[in-house]
Order: sequence, then C-alpha cells, then structure tokens
Amino acid sequence: MIHSHFVPRFALKSLLASLLFFCLISLSQAESLSDSESSQRLDAGWEYTKGDIGGVWEAIRIENSSNLPAWEEVSLPHCFNGTDSVNPYVAYYQGPGWYRRNLEIDNPFKDGRIQLRFDGAGQKTDVYINHTKVGSHVGGYDEFTIDITEAVNNELQKSQGTVTLSVRCDNSRDLEMIPSDLSDFNVYGGLYRPVHLIYLPSVSATWPTITAEVDEKGEKGTITIEAMADNPKLLQGNLRIEWRLLDSAGKQIFSDEQSLKLSKQTNAEVKLVSTLPNPQLWSPSHPNLYSWQLVSTWEASGESFIHSGNLGFRHFEFKKKGPFFLNGERLLLRGTHRHEDHAGVAAAQSDDLLRKELTLMKSMGVNFIRLGHYQQYRRVLELCDELGLLVWEEIPWCRGGLGGKTYKSQARRMLTHMITQHRHHPSVILWGLGNENDWPGDFPEFDKEAIRGFMTELHELSHELDPTRLTSIRRCAFCADIVDVYSPSIWAGWYRGKYTDYKKVSRSEMLEVDHFLHVEWGASHHARRHSENPDKGLGSIQSGSADERGGDYLMTGGDARVSKDGDWTETYACNLIDWHLKEQETMPWLTGTAYWPFKDFSTPIRPENPVPYVNQKGVMERDLTPKESFYVFQSYWLDPETNPVVHIYGHTWPIRWGESGESKMVKVYSNCNEVELFLNGTSLGKRSRNSQNFPAAGLRWVVKFKEGDNHLRAVAVENDDTIEDTINLEYQTEAWGEADQLTVELLEETDTTATIQVYALDAKGVRCLDATNFVEFDLAGDGELIADLGTSTAARKVQLTNGRAQITLLKNNGHSVVSVKSKDLPTAFITID
Repeated sequence: MIHSHFVPRFALKSLLASLLFFCLISLSQAESLSDSESSQRLDAGWEYTKGDIGGVWEAIRIENSSNLPAWEEVSLPHCFNGTDSVNPYVAYYQGPGWYRRNLEIDNPFKDGRIQLRFDGAGQKTDVYINHTKVGSHVGGYDEFTIDITEAVNNELQKSQGTVTLSVRCDNSRDLEMIPSDLSDFNVYGGLYRPVHLIYLPSVSATWPTITAEVDEKGEKGTITIEAMADNPKLLQGNLRIEWRLLDSAGKQIFSDEQSLKLSKQTNAEVKLVSTLPNPQLWSPSHPNLYSWQLVSTWEASGESFIHSGNLGFRHFEFKKKGPFFLNGERLLLRGTHRHEDHAGVAAAQSDDLLRKELTLMKSMGVNFIRLGHYQQYRRVLELCDELGLLVWEEIPWCRGGLGGKTYKSQARRMLTHMITQHRHHPSVILWGLGNENDWPGDFPEFDKEAIRGFMTELHELSHELDPTRLTSIRRCAFCADIVDVYSPSIWAGWYRGKYTDYKKVSRSEMLEVDHFLHVEWGASHHARRHSENPDKGLGSIQSGSADERGGDYLMTGGDARVSKDGDWTETYACNLIDWHLKEQETMPWLTGTAYWPFKDFSTPIRPENPVPYVNQKGVMERDLTPKESFYVFQSYWLDPETNPVVHIYGHTWPIRWGESGESKMVKVYSNCNEVELFLNGTSLGKRSRNSQNFPAAGLRWVVKFKEGDNHLRAVAVENDDTIEDTINLEYQTEAWGEADQLTVELLEETDTTATIQVYALDAKGVRCLDATNFVEFDLAGDGELIADLGTSTAARKVQLTNGRAQITLLKNNGHSVVSVKSKDLPTAFITID
C-alpha cells in the first residue's frame, strides 16, 4: 500500500534531536498509517446535486430558496451513473454535477501546506475553497493534487477553522478529450475515487522515482531513488533525506542519507543507489514485496515527512517471436481484463469490492491483467502487487482518430502521470499507448501517418520516463512496428471465423511482429442461457479469418458470424474457451493471452444486447456472480495439488429437454486426474482428464435422463481429499410451439423481498425452453424493483434465458402488482403483499 505519512517534530540540540528523530520514526512504523493525523480520506460528509448551478456561490450560500437545486447526502466514492448507464429507457447522463462538504482545518505543521489529492474524477474537474477557484483538471483517470494553502489561510481569517470545499465534475461529450465516446464503455462522471486532505511541512521531498531492477539470475538487485525538494516558497536551508528499505517482516535491511542545501537559485535533487544481493524475487506464485520509506526532514523546523510504499524485484523478457520469461523461466501469461464498473455503483467501487474482484481473478488462475482502457485507481495496482498479477496499464487513447493540440496535450499528460504515479509497482510490465486506434469517426479526416507520428512520440516519451518497461498497443496494424509488444485483433469463433481457426491465425499474426501478445478474445454469453445444440445454425460461417472489422459488433448486416447469428449461450462460450485453452497448451512460442473481460460491464453502444447496454462477454456477471465459463478457466489454470476443482456444467440450467430416451452430454470441468459421474445414484464410470480431448478435457459422459427430476453427482479424489459437485435438474420431453403467453410465479419470498419468475408458454401451456423474447418488468404499489444493475436477474428489460426470467422486489411492507409484458404476448401480472 502507498501512503504519505507525516511526523512533526521540533528542533533540539543535535544529540537529542537525533534520538527524538529515531524514536518518532519507530513510533510511526507502529501506527496505523490510515489513521495518520496528517492525512484524511474524505469519504463522508458530502452533498451532491445533478446538473449545473449558477456558480460556486450557490454551493456555499446559507439561505434556502425554493429555486435552488436539491442536494442529496452521498459518500465517496460516488458516480453520477450508478444505475442510469444500464437503464434501457434513458441515455446515461453526461453533463456537470456538483459536490460540496465542509473541511475542518487542523494543520499540525507550523507554516505548513495543505493539499487535496484526487485519486481520479470524471472527467473535467474544477475545485473551489469557499468562493475561490483553486484548481482544475482534465482527464478522468490520473491522480492530481491541488495546493489549497493560500485559499484556506485567507478564508480561515473569516471563519472559525472551517471552509467549504466545492467540486464540479463534468463528463459531457468532448471530441478534444480522450477517451472517445465511440468507445465500448461509458465515460463516467463524478468523484468515483477517493479524495484526500493532506498536511505537509513547508519543505519536504517530492514523491520519489523508484527503479528496482534485478539481473536475470536474480543474484543482484539494484534500487535507484530519485527525488527533488518540494520547496514552493523557495526557502533557504538544509533538507535531510533518508532512504530505508525493509523486508517483509518490517526489519530494516538498508539505509542511506543525504543533505540538500536549498537556495532560491537551486532546484535541489537527490539520487540514491543501493544494491541488494540475492533479493527475494517477485512473481505471481510468490509476490514477495519489500517496503520502503523516504524520510525528509526540514532542519529549520525539525519537521519530517515520510513517503512510503512497496517494491519488488523481478526480471522479465519477451523473446523475439517467442514466449515470455519471468525471472529466467518461461511463464505463460494467463490473463483477463477489467473495467472500473460494477452493478449499482458504476465506477465508484469500494476498496473491499476491488479486493473481492481481484481475489476472484486470482482464484480463476489469472497471473496477468490488462487494465482497460485507462489508468486505474492506485489501490488496484497495490492489490496486483500483493496478489501477484502482472499488469498491462494503458492510457485512454481509444478509438475515434487523433485530435488537435488540446487532445494531444492531454494524452501526453496522462501518459506522463500514469508512468510517474505507477512505475514503482513491480506488477507493471507494459505501458499501453492506445487501443483500436484504427477506428475512425470523431474527426472529418482520419490520417494514418499523423496517428503513426503521435504513436511514435508516445513510445519515445514512455521510454524516456521509464526505460525499464515496454510499450504496447492493441489492434492498430499500421502502428504495429512502432511499439515493443503488439496485440492484433483475433476473435476466432465470435466476430470472424470459427474457434478452431485460433491457433493457425495466432501463429500467422505472431510471425508479423517481433513481440506478440494476444489480448481480447472470447464470446458474449447471456448468463443462465444454455443450449442442447450450441452450434446449430452456424454452418454458413466461413473459416480462415478471425479479426474484428468495422461493424462486426452490430447485430445486423455483414457476413455470417457467431456474434450476430449465434445463440449467445453459456454452452457455446464454454466450448470456445475450452478450445482456446487446450490449444494454448500446444503453442510453445506463445507469450500469453488475456480473455476479454473478467466481468460484464456497461457500454452505451450495445442497447440491443440481451441485457441492454451491457457487454456480456465476462465470465462473471456485473455483480460478480460467476458464469459457467469461470470454471472452465479454473479447470485449466489452477494447480490440482493446491486447488482441486470439480464442476458439473449447468448449475443455472434447471430444465433440460429432448425426446424420451434421447442421449445427452454431461460435461464436468475439473483439473483432477480422474472424475466419476453418478446419475440418480448410479455410477456412469470414471473418465481420465486429457487436456487435448475436447470438450471438457475428456471429462464428459453421454447419459439418458429420466423424464422429470434427475440428480447428478461428480466425484474426484486428489491427494486423499474427496472433491465433489452435485446438481438437480428436470428433464422435459413434451415438445412446444411458438410462445403464446406468459405466466408469472412467486419463486422465493422473505420478510422484505419477493423474487418472481416469468415463463413463456405455448398455446397449450407448455414451457418454451428456447424462447428468447424480450420481457419488461414494471410495478405499481408500495414496492420497488431491484433493477438497473445490468445483470440477468436485475434488469427491468431483459431477454428470456431458456424461456424464463426473474426479478426481485423490495416489498416495503406494502402491496404491489408486478406486470410483465412482451411484444405480441398478453401482459401477465402478479400481486405481492
């Protein structure tokens, strides 16, 4: 974790000062850094109003008036678009919003400074202390700090230790800003990352530039620390800087010290270099971290300021037209992606939620993550360091083309901030310079040479700022030769071609560049939708190509493709993923891949999806509910010695169908050597796992279900431990016709909630288990639908999954009538008391 921790002290005679200094440092290490009196995270006490106001005076004036905007109490993080981004009946809000709260000022430093640090705010931000504007920032994802010392001191003369902080955020569309609104994700607004009030002495050291390197054999670690004096008033005197390195147990293993003499003419800098023989190496399997402290003491006042954080030693290499090596050994990058997006809160994710998400990634077997498509919150990087996740982090130059001077200035600034703010993280190996920069649309002209020129500039800037890491981009073939690592567009079996094309196409693309890494592949799958024949109707799809072209994401027009003509089932997606993973085990030249994405996320360009405005390629729903595909990854990527897995496909498939006595396939996803399957208490035999025996690595059985209720049980024994999984299902043999009506039933009820389920029936009342009609839920009465979360069970408009859908309502101790309507079908109702 990265902290800024401050220790005020007073000048004494030399010996006593020295003793006091080390006593205070010892005490500071024992404190809870998050409780430091010199840094306050401003989560509570905020008010918010949507839309613009007449000016900052309307945010701070006391008198109430009926024509003033209404303010609501909120806590940070907070996003404008917590639910509207997936509301099918409104466009998500893009515009200004205001926040305000009081600040009680209690600076422990004599003549000290006061700053506000924003960990990210979308997308343009203006900051005020009382009526005085103290700073602005453009860009929704990089950290920025604003010094408010002068404004606070001026305003405190008029008040009793309290000032008002007002913040205007604006995510309005702007073609001269990145990212483009053509992007396949929402450009969110609000204070969706933490804000900190920070006190610091009149003089201190800047945040250091830290470079931790180790040779390929891991025998010699080198740490280079560079910092400058932060001396805005150009005071004269001495600034003592001490650097400390501590091991994982908190024991100091190295220290060094320098004294800087400051003058009005000198911009003093310090550079400290230390070596560490045979350091503990950082890797996904052993994410060993060292902690560090940079203590700056302004001798004129005796006040100290401590920067602290973690670092790690690792050596990585992308072999030319070959695999990836970490610490001298080949490592297949097993990756995924994340957006800052979650059900109900959009970009405003809590630290606990972030830990849950990244821990789930790790539990899937992930060792690599691409942070798409922008710099993410520092806590994400800290968790990647801690959990052992290698990182590709990129700036939001995403689609649309290339703008003018303002546009380019923002891109340079955001690249500079991303690198300087995150380069101390051992998890980071790649700085991404762009995504899909071959996608035009924001400007009248699309100039490939201008894009190449700017991409070259960013590549050179990246290496100037950080020569220890490589650059990368995804899907812009005319810039592939500029960056160090390139990822082409390969969507075998989804946007183009068949999934059996994957290895052939990947190899041909690998031969085109020196360093190949395949990020973004997968398939959209509507959670809870399954198929007895997932390849039905796909015979017209041509094999041989696998790229995504303009318009392929649309649901109409163009060549036959699974994304348009497939059934969007979990069944098909699992087969596609299964094929990719088994092929990756036979590609010795492969650096790795990253599945797109880990979790479903909101997007403004997909209103027609089964869950409108949601990209549904995730192996998790938007609320972190696992889909079946999650377990396919576990079966390939987890070590059975430590994490044995047995999972029968179909936990959200309560009714299977077919003729009486018809044979059906049951698949078990497991990393265990051998699995036995039982149907209704009778063993169907054991199967041995072989990753190349597609599908399900040979762990599949052809069974005959009895009509009605059936019970499946899969059992494996690994290291004398028994691992098993069970599911109950119904087998329906009665055939159905076209959907003719809807029926609604109460599925589950508590004192406070009721979950209802709707089924499509034919004219004879038979359940239509392949129906995919859109249904829309509405309510009259005292209750409230739990909707607009962007999941299969919390959307007011959603496609049926195997003929059914469900939603939950809060009863609110009252009477409600829920309606369910679908085009060309009679509306159905249910009463909930």
